[in-house]
Amino acid sequence: MKIASQTSAELTHVAKLIENIPIAMLTTRVADGALASRPMTALEMDAQGALWFFTDLQSSKVDQLRAVNLSFTDRGQGAYVSLSGHGEINTDRARIQSLWTVFAKPWFPDGPDSSNLALLKFTPDTAEYWDAPSSKMVRAFGMLASVISGKPVALGEHGSHTALSASTRASAAAPPP
Repeated sequence: MKIASQTSAELTHVAKLIENIPIAMLTTRVADGALASRPMTALEMDAQGALWFFTDLQSSKVDQLRAVNLSFTDRGQGAYVSLSGHGEINTDRARIQSLWTVFAKPWFPDGPDSSNLALLKFTPDTAEYWDAPSSKMVRAFGMLASVISGKPVALGEHGSHTALSASTRASAAAPPP
């Protein structure tokens, strides 16, 4: 995944956490209210923190982008990130061409000119993360110490970032009516 320089410390932190996790689970709400998840390959995190993916215009998810969750997991490094936000479809052919990768060809055999190929732009509003020490040995000792002491010990950092998108930052900064 290409990652641009970010506009805030919070987005920079999110970028650092997910930079080596190429696959995210994208969760949307379907018509009957149930949740549906599917794996998606992140192509880019742009300078505003938006994440870009290829998608098929005929996919049902293109009508389910009002509230979206992305979850990234790197169990080996002990990194877990959950992003909440919204998505939108972008059909800019120049942008599609700039993000094209041969790894998308099995789904889009005509390459960047595939008629149903579009981009899904995910804009995060909030992030929740768990970042454990990257060493499996340190995590194992932390888990053992937690079991012995009966409380979490050295299991890593948990936190959240809010108002990640420009629109949610503006809403948070606006005085109440």
